[in-house]
Amino acid sequence: MNKQGYDLIGDTHGHADELSKLLQHLGYTLTPTGHSHEERKVIFLGDFIDRGEHLRQHKILLDIVMPMVENGHAYAVMGNHEFNALAYHTRHQGEYLRPHTAKNTHQHQAFLNEFDSDLDLKEAALNFFYSLPLWLELDGLRVIHACWDQSHIDHINAIVPNQRLTKDLLVTASTKGTRLFDAVETLLKGVEIKLPHNATFRDKDGHERDAVRVEWWKDKAGTLGEIALPKNISLGAAGKLPAPKGIPKYAPHLPPCFIGHYWLDGKPSPLSSNVACLDYSVAKEGKLVAYRWNGEQTLREESFTHA
Repeated sequence: MNKQGYDLIGDTHGHADELSKLLQHLGYTLTPTGHSHEERKVIFLGDFIDRGEHLRQHKILLDIVMPMVENGHAYAVMGNHEFNALAYHTRHQGEYLRPHTAKNTHQHQAFLNEFDSDLDLKEAALNFFYSLPLWLELDGLRVIHACWDQSHIDHINAIVPNQRLTKDLLVTASTKGTRLFDAVETLLKGVEIKLPHNATFRDKDGHERDAVRVEWWKDKAGTLGEIALPKNISLGAAGKLPAPKGIPKYAPHLPPCFIGHYWLDGKPSPLSSNVACLDYSVAKEGKLVAYRWNGEQTLREESFTHA
């Protein structure tokens, strides 16, 4: 019996046309139960929604993704945008877990355009988001949206055996100062390091930040500047500081791990021998990328593909 092959697909952010083209490119055909392949399955890396306030393809995209997952043609994990959506639409003690600030609403506008006036469809989408696990381990590979941190995963496993959030857990995960908040922040958004000396920079959306995300998969970096994200920011003297301690390590012998989230560009290639990011910025005029995995431990550049 042949080992199951998987096609892992990066962040789609409502770009249904690009997803349709990629599935066709990968050899999936539309059946009454969704797009399927005779020998392979898709694994989606989360972030199905948001980006592009005038975009109106979310319903079409979720009409592709949800039947695939529900009928066993695909797996999927939760992205930070699905988590944010659940928090944005959930009240607790009279307040929304994710405040309806101008910034948060603008980021979520593409979803609101299509779902806010249709309560049944919105409820179905949010229920689907609740069904998404925070990570997957299957057939010798691992999938998580932003960062594989074993200590946080062990903590969540102890309280959430099926890796899925409930409303009560969503409340805890949205409350700063809780262990679950720190765990979900890291797994879905990456490792963040506060900059010293009140240093700040502006991110890709123009928001001022006083902390940087880091390339946790680089285990030999000597300075903060070598691992700070995004790569084009100037940290000044802070960039020469030693790489912070406590960043999770991912040893070469561990199962291949696939992530999204990081808005890469250029030619897709592995981040390390056993870590690959598949987010190549489709929402910023980049490309929707897949990796065709056939059981290999060492990831290969030639296995990346896009339509």
